[in-house]
Amino acid sequence: MIFSLRQSVALAAVACAGFGMASMAEAKTFKWSNSGDVSSMDPYARQETFLLTFTQNIYDPLIRRDKNLKLEPALATKWGQTDPTTWFFDIRPNVKFHDGSPLTADDVVFSLNRANGPGSNLQSNFVSVKEIKKDGDMRVVVTTKYPDPLLADKWAAITIMSKAWAEKNNAVNSADMTKNEENFATRNAMGTGPFMLKERKAGERTVLVNNPNWWDKPEHNLTEVIFTPVANPATRIAALKAGDIDMTYEVPPADTESLKKDASIKVMEGPETRVVYLGMDQERPELLESNVKGKNPFKDKKVREAIHRSIDVEAIKRTVMRGQSYPTNLMVAPGINGYMKDLDKRPALLKPDEAKKMLADAGYPNGFEVGMDCPNDRYVNDEKICQAVVAMLAKIGVKVNLKAQTRNLYFAKILRKNDLSPGETSFYMLGWSPAQTYDVHNVFEALIQTPNKTTKKGQFNAGGYSNPELDKLADAMEQETDKAKRDDEIAKATKLYVDDFAYIPLHQQALVWASRKNIDLVQPADNSFPLRFVNVK
Repeated sequence: MIFSLRQSVALAAVACAGFGMASMAEAKTFKWSNSGDVSSMDPYARQETFLLTFTQNIYDPLIRRDKNLKLEPALATKWGQTDPTTWFFDIRPNVKFHDGSPLTADDVVFSLNRANGPGSNLQSNFVSVKEIKKDGDMRVVVTTKYPDPLLADKWAAITIMSKAWAEKNNAVNSADMTKNEENFATRNAMGTGPFMLKERKAGERTVLVNNPNWWDKPEHNLTEVIFTPVANPATRIAALKAGDIDMTYEVPPADTESLKKDASIKVMEGPETRVVYLGMDQERPELLESNVKGKNPFKDKKVREAIHRSIDVEAIKRTVMRGQSYPTNLMVAPGINGYMKDLDKRPALLKPDEAKKMLADAGYPNGFEVGMDCPNDRYVNDEKICQAVVAMLAKIGVKVNLKAQTRNLYFAKILRKNDLSPGETSFYMLGWSPAQTYDVHNVFEALIQTPNKTTKKGQFNAGGYSNPELDKLADAMEQETDKAKRDDEIAKATKLYVDDFAYIPLHQQALVWASRKNIDLVQPADNSFPLRFVNVK
């Protein structure tokens, strides 16, 4: 399969000249906000939607997603397979980095190996890769260990940086955020994207400016972008209403209806591909944060079932989310390839006495105590959801000690290290959208398969759930090209984790943004925010 260069892409010089005149005539500044800051300017620092979407405004991938999330050419004009285990990517000619240096295959090979190297949090996207090398100055050839039909989809979120710039500034490897490391690429950037980094003050503001020499024809009319994190939702909404910001990436459910009534504001909403869920440490013989010593309650399926069936997701939807959630029993949402509707049925809620009996049968007649980690600036109403869970579990004798904190501290605590050793959590909230492939295999490979240092599978399986039968099915579906066989493997694997109460899925998050009426933008279902589609009227 070979994908050709779009006929509509004009020569870079023509596009840039035309846009340069327009931008000089009508300078447009776009000011926007979110509840938390972007974690780093390094595009490989963390596999988190907000970081990936923010840095894709500065760095381009080989292949990108269009407004409808379909793959289209970016820094690669065409790509395909010459045999089941060999891929090629032809590099777009005449592309310049922000410092004016030319893009070559050397930069692509360097970037892909860096994304798969020490400190990077994107290594799970390279599980199938055996070798990456150049074939001349403008072609990259990738050899895989086994057929991987989803490789191009996986790499749509992996952007390309300047090899010379990284070497000059001692940023050859990504700083390991699981160890709180930093290097030059943490606060600086050198890409080929539509915007250039002008100013970075972590926790305060990040300023981007238009790249007048971008290879593509701009669809935006922005000359400057100012991003400011504002943790307090009331402050953020007040700033939007006052016109101090043009857009907020996250709207609290409690404010949605009032914003809809404001003539100067427009609200964009729809279901997101992300599922918010709870995970449990099923790996350690003894929990880090519990009054139970010598054993781990979460290793017992009865305990997991009692907790799962004591959490009322409909009540969370009604009282916490104000109707802005879509309860689920699966780790993937509708719209993702491999979603099994017939398995998306939550088991009946237990009465407190029923749940207590289940815990007693598992050896915990008096319940138990456990710590819980939750972000307070990452998902919609994240801390409030966790507080609701704490109250629900208290009714069955499980005392949950909640620790809610900012995303940077939270992720550093709960996520597995880059050597796949476990993080420091016993019970946690996380959200996941398979935004690389829009295929259920991403969820199996990243979240549900047994963590494996060699294969890099299970990199985001923070609780260490392990099921050898599921591992085999996930490995098989990765390579299977027969749709009927693959669907059967997906169905069997899905039933395994559902029946095992491996995780506690809560809901598909609703996607709600708000902007001033004079702002035109695109809201993709994966919650990415491409600034290249923003226009200020």
